[in-house]
Amino acid sequence: MSAPTLASLGAGFVNDAFGSQAVFRAVLQALSHPGRCVAVEHDAQTPTVGHAASAAVLLALLDSDCTLWLSPRLAASEAGAWLRFHTGCTLVSDSAKARFVWVAQGDALPALHSLAQGSDTYPDQSATCVVDVAQAMVTTVGATGAWRLAGPGIQGAAALQVDGLPNDFAAQWAANHAVFPCGVDVLLGTHAHIVGLPRTTRITAGREDALHTEKA
Repeated sequence: MSAPTLASLGAGFVNDAFGSQAVFRAVLQALSHPGRCVAVEHDAQTPTVGHAASAAVLLALLDSDCTLWLSPRLAASEAGAWLRFHTGCTLVSDSAKARFVWVAQGDALPALHSLAQGSDTYPDQSATCVVDVAQAMVTTVGATGAWRLAGPGIQGAAALQVDGLPNDFAAQWAANHAVFPCGVDVLLGTHAHIVGLPRTTRITAGREDALHTEKA
């Protein structure tokens, strides 16, 4: 693939401050209410590879102090140049050295334990992983194939069905949750929504007795 030129890169937010603030509020809402599908409204001209909601989230969160790792499909596209131009972030080839990780739908997700974990003293130095998924649905607790979510920000329990994560993600997440306050935070991105999975959230398998009620 030929290197993109500046003229070929899409624009960022029309109003950088207001655009970033609006998307940042969506991220806060998603992480404050794990399992909730939160709309990401923005006016950025996002890259053709990668979900638009995920691109807008990274456009709002990244700055010149941030390191970013891209999965193969994203690394081969204009996504890296677009984010580097608009945010000043540094692209890295080793996912373990990245503060932010973006994984395109269909690309392999790096093992969560291999990403930056932070420390008991500086848990905020862990990685945030943005993962593009085919679908994320808020559903009724106990629905077939749904995860049961519990923890801070969830009243009682919530349920989520996700299409596009590795089969062992729930097991990886249990290990990630167990090392709190260390561990990574995950944002699942569809084309227009994000779902937050902070490290404080517990994921268990649900019972098979309900239908979905809301779709991202």
